[in-house]
Amino acid sequence: MSDNKSLLDKIDEKISCMSKGQKKLSKYIALNYDKAVFLTAAKLGKTVGVSESTVVRFATMLGYDGYPQFQRALESLVREKLDSIEKIEVPTGKTTKSEIIKTVMKSDMEKIRLSLDLLDYLSFSQAIDSILAAETIYVVGVRSCAPLAAFFAFNLRMMFKNVIEITTNNSSETFEQMLRLTEKDVVIGISFPRYSMRTLKLMEYANNKNAKVVCITDSKHSPMVLYSSCNLFARTDMITVVDSLVAPLSLINALIVALCIIKKEEVIDTLTQLDKVWADYQVYGGDEINYVDEDVRIKFSMTELIEEDIENGLASDIVDDISKIMERKPEGD
Repeated sequence: MSDNKSLLDKIDEKISCMSKGQKKLSKYIALNYDKAVFLTAAKLGKTVGVSESTVVRFATMLGYDGYPQFQRALESLVREKLDSIEKIEVPTGKTTKSEIIKTVMKSDMEKIRLSLDLLDYLSFSQAIDSILAAETIYVVGVRSCAPLAAFFAFNLRMMFKNVIEITTNNSSETFEQMLRLTEKDVVIGISFPRYSMRTLKLMEYANNKNAKVVCITDSKHSPMVLYSSCNLFARTDMITVVDSLVAPLSLINALIVALCIIKKEEVIDTLTQLDKVWADYQVYGGDEINYVDEDVRIKFSMTELIEEDIENGLASDIVDDISKIMERKPEGD
């Protein structure tokens, strides 16, 4: 048979017509292809919890002549992944210290460009609609994705009353925080290779509760898409041992700005209240007291500045001005 398509492409094409056992195999292979390559059909079935005959039928359904050919496809997948890592590591090893910043930043720029090419604008619009319609917004991201989840949840709270960031590393406590999840809520799951099983299980739980599920991940081959009704993709390929989160953060920024423009009244109201609280309780000393020169005291309200940006449709300026608020340090820090 012609083997032009990768194993993951074939799984993605057939996923909608797979049985429950075959979907379990698909999920395991997407997460653990580097382990599955060493398993016989019987051992793979035992590991996943299906019969050996189900494994063989799975390989046949994907178009392979039998399990041995399926296993060779797994070997090709592992070889392809290793080759891509070697291609990244070899030039990096020859890079001088003075060239590192240029190499890293150019790589990050390329990831944003590739992510823009991957962007499905319909899915982006659906994600915004799901967030706007939700009674409660849950944001899930663990390990290296935790900062992305924290940043997203922080900015969502500027616009929405009910935003819950799943913050604990204890599996039982994560489910406790989502116990009151209903079909009127939305769960935003953020996960990139190696994919978090904890995030995947929470998305499965949300899907079973008929909640809207929005996934932010790296590709259509991610196991996260199994339980998501809306998928947004961003590239995070490694330069060395560190995942780049620039493209995912840019995607999240775009969601925040789009929501800010739609919910501008709520944003302005929130910032107005914050300005008053900060002024009344002298949270930011530089706004009220200037010991050097009275003439350079800040004479504008951040609320007024952002309101002007929204009125003029300056999306990038909104993000810059919100960043200014976040960067200002409390007195005594």
